[in-house]
Amino acid sequence: MHSISTFDITKYPLFDILKDIKTGRIQLPDFQRDWVWDDARVRCLLASISLAYPIGAVMMLQQSNQQAQFKPRLIDSVREPQYRSPNLLILDGQQRLTTSFMVLLSEQPVTIKDQKTQKLIKKWYYLDIAKSLDHNIDRRSAILAFPESKRLRTFGGEIIDCSTPEKEYELGLFPLSKIFFFSEWRSKYSKYWQYDVQKLELIDTLEIEVLKKFEHYQIPVIQLRESLPKEAVCQVFEDTNTSGCDLNYFDLMSSSYCANDFSLRDDWKLREAYFQQFKVLRLVRNTDFVQAVTLVAGYARRLEALSQGSNLDKLPGISCGRADVLKLSITEYSTWADKVTAGFEEAARFLHGQKIFDVLDLPYPIQLVALAALFTVLGERSRSVKCRSMLERWFWCGMFGEMYTGWHETRTGKDLWEIPLWLQQGGSLPSTIQEANFFPERLLTVRKRYGAIYQGLSALLRLSGAIDLITGEEINDVLYFDEQIDSHHIFPVAWCKKQGIDPKKYNCLVNRTPLSAKTNKKIGSKAPSVYLQEIERSGVSPQRLDEILRSHAIEPETLRQDDFEGFFQARAKALLGLISQGMGKTFT
Repeated sequence: MHSISTFDITKYPLFDILKDIKTGRIQLPDFQRDWVWDDARVRCLLASISLAYPIGAVMMLQQSNQQAQFKPRLIDSVREPQYRSPNLLILDGQQRLTTSFMVLLSEQPVTIKDQKTQKLIKKWYYLDIAKSLDHNIDRRSAILAFPESKRLRTFGGEIIDCSTPEKEYELGLFPLSKIFFFSEWRSKYSKYWQYDVQKLELIDTLEIEVLKKFEHYQIPVIQLRESLPKEAVCQVFEDTNTSGCDLNYFDLMSSSYCANDFSLRDDWKLREAYFQQFKVLRLVRNTDFVQAVTLVAGYARRLEALSQGSNLDKLPGISCGRADVLKLSITEYSTWADKVTAGFEEAARFLHGQKIFDVLDLPYPIQLVALAALFTVLGERSRSVKCRSMLERWFWCGMFGEMYTGWHETRTGKDLWEIPLWLQQGGSLPSTIQEANFFPERLLTVRKRYGAIYQGLSALLRLSGAIDLITGEEINDVLYFDEQIDSHHIFPVAWCKKQGIDPKKYNCLVNRTPLSAKTNKKIGSKAPSVYLQEIERSGVSPQRLDEILRSHAIEPETLRQDDFEGFFQARAKALLGLISQGMGKTFT
């Protein structure tokens, strides 16, 4: 009688699994994401294995040369594998097995993600022998991570040096990379200590109580048979990979597209590399890109339904939420991906025209997604002066109206449908423009260096030609050469405190403007009248200095007289005028 089961359940020794990873018999399907664990998770896993605690089952798919369903790729740190074609592909358990392999068998430092900086760093892992044998100490505390140099600086500034085996012996630290080569390590350790009885007893105890746990550790394996269809394998992958390192919809799309022999991962890498030439696109994520494609595909579906006479209330929706993205077919992706790539480039050109040069100057990544989708569907029509002017109004309304702070998937869909109609047919204003409002008190309440209002005002000041006080260069030119421009006080904080001015006033946006570090240093804590005189003594005429101040929407006379209240009222009104002009609305 034939079995109707599509999988088997068994257990394999950890060492056997790691050896098969090293030789290439076990690999990853190409759609699996890159390894992303941090130090805390690594130490937690190692501690669990050292105590013989369960770490959960893993799932693998049988794959033969005759019936290869998925393109394989080697696990990180595997070098010169014996086999290029694997027998098994890891579907669930990648992080656990990658961690175990890198630490225990790769004989290389482990690449992990720093939790604070999110940068990739390399570590060697050690076991503090004495602590690991003390049952009153948490095993995780006995596992130490050393930098690639094997020299660790403590909080007190002390250097713990493990750069040679002899130093490891002296410190009583066992390298976890030698777990499965313990006999060789023991021999050298014993010889170093001249076969001291106490030292030999110590490592005998270590072997029995800790290291043997690794040697005898077994992992439950759910093994899917290769007869299982690709579509079913992808579904299993999606269903099982919903915890641990959360999968985004790009990962899930990769799995389903892979069933059609299309590597979304490879496709994205090419586009990502292309985007690096534009500073404002350098941080575009794969999820941003597929959201834009989803929006454009939704727009095309809606147009098609309209052309076939569908009722308005039955037209397909346009959105870029998770469910919408996961419905994007590979045919739709292939149809629109190149056009959307061009749309992102056109969006970068548009933003450059608004004096937004870097992605860090853009408060809402989703607004970049919406821009790219808009330029994709508009095509050459977006190049006209009239169209650009109308798009600028929509853009500033979205930013200063803070329209993309919530429910943005629906907002982008409405924009994508309404804006082309507005541009082409002169119809009613898009919802984003109609609903956008700016409350003047936001000039008082916003203090963040990053945020829609601050970033928008900085861009508008650059757009109106703001000039640096000391160098006399346009802020745009300073930024072009990658010099640091930041938000600095016009009336210095120290001076304001002495005058008893309300902190809510002197710390708000009205008293801040983009300046170079050199200019801010020159200002220091001096009264405006004093630092303006110093600037004039350096060769800047009063007339030229007045022009520079006005380029920042500052009334010069109020600074020359140290008139904070006069300055504050005049500049608040001027900034409000800039915002009003950008949004095409009147505020009082």
